[in-house]
Amino acid sequence: MNQTRHFNLLARVLHWSMALAITIMLFVGAAMVVSLRYREQLLDLHRPLGLAILLLAIVRLANRLRHTPPPLPADLPRIQVWAAKASHWLLYALMLAMPLIGWGMLSAGAYPVVLFNGVNLPAILPHSPVLYGFLRPLHGVLAYLLFFTVLGHLGAALFHAWVRRDGVFGQMAKGG
Repeated sequence: MNQTRHFNLLARVLHWSMALAITIMLFVGAAMVVSLRYREQLLDLHRPLGLAILLLAIVRLANRLRHTPPPLPADLPRIQVWAAKASHWLLYALMLAMPLIGWGMLSAGAYPVVLFNGVNLPAILPHSPVLYGFLRPLHGVLAYLLFFTVLGHLGAALFHAWVRRDGVFGQMAKGG
């Protein structure tokens, strides 16, 4: 078993760049819902950023499956170990599901998925108002779940950094 004390460089780069991208995406998504004036510009940013997050999540998951993460502290309560593992897999699931559901929603609504200047993604679902009507609120509900899961992840990271001071935060914040 690999007992490395830090995540590998690719994991750390992907973690922090995706943290920034997901934070931006959550704010852009929230702004899209309330802004009529900037809706088109926000959509033009939302779609390619969603695809970038999807592609980076695939690379990140492959890297995670290939490289064993550093162990959690031995004295960490079992419920916290379970919560850490469950929340990480939930984050991976949401990083993959959110862009796919958004893409599927636009496909079902017969909207073009424009990345930039005439570059469109193909539809991944057939045109279906019923399916669109299901996927649109699902995308929003999962965005809230992602937001709260990210907040929980951030809270846990700060707890490890400032309260426990057990090195867990440093495993992702710096190299070995």
